[in-house]
Amino acid sequence: MASTVRLFVEHPLGKEQSVALSRTQAHYLFGVMRLTVGQTLLLINGIDGEWQASVVEAGKKGGALLCHVQTRPLHIPPDLWLMFAPLRKERTAFVVEKAVELGVRRLIPVQTAYTNQADRLRIDKIEAQVIEASEQCGATYVPQVDPLAKLAHMLDTWDMDRQILFADEALVGQPATQLGAQGQGAPWAILIGPEGGFSPQERDMLQAMKPTHRISLGPRILRAETAAVAALTLWQSQLGDWQ
Repeated sequence: MASTVRLFVEHPLGKEQSVALSRTQAHYLFGVMRLTVGQTLLLINGIDGEWQASVVEAGKKGGALLCHVQTRPLHIPPDLWLMFAPLRKERTAFVVEKAVELGVRRLIPVQTAYTNQADRLRIDKIEAQVIEASEQCGATYVPQVDPLAKLAHMLDTWDMDRQILFADEALVGQPATQLGAQGQGAPWAILIGPEGGFSPQERDMLQAMKPTHRISLGPRILRAETAAVAALTLWQSQLGDWQ
């Protein structure tokens, strides 16, 4: 019987490749999802695409799967980073989940002058959220998660070939920006600030950088997590792989 379960594994995937399961994975597949020997599921590892596999061993403390056929090749998203200031736990989780669904290659939490949630950030939690979102949305690529970085340091050492999409709260009230063909095919980063916005010094630093593109996200003030989704949607629809 076919199953809609998708599972991320840190293991090579290929035809007739055997995959050993950890205790946690076995509990999820056999205790939670109730899979049994002979049933099939889909596997991803972020490298080898998506593979159909069947359960060949099922136990409480472990098990084994066997790969049969590749169902989808690896699809790598555009070279797009999302740099975001950490928010409250549930809002950060929302940003991470939607970033994976909308298609980013790298997630970078940044500490800005007005960031007040940095000390509560757990990178291992974000990595787990990225994996779960990748499993659920049908992605074959799993975005990289970077450690928390200071925004000022990142901008001081910035690669000027990478364009920056900067959602500037000073432009609130103006029509949403149309990007046109500017920067088509170039690497990009979208920068979303904290709930308190960017400091005057940060805004000055960003505006002085040649790769920066100040944009408006429309006539209303958006929460930081909503701004992240809006900016990602704007970029993907005009410059990304949605076209």
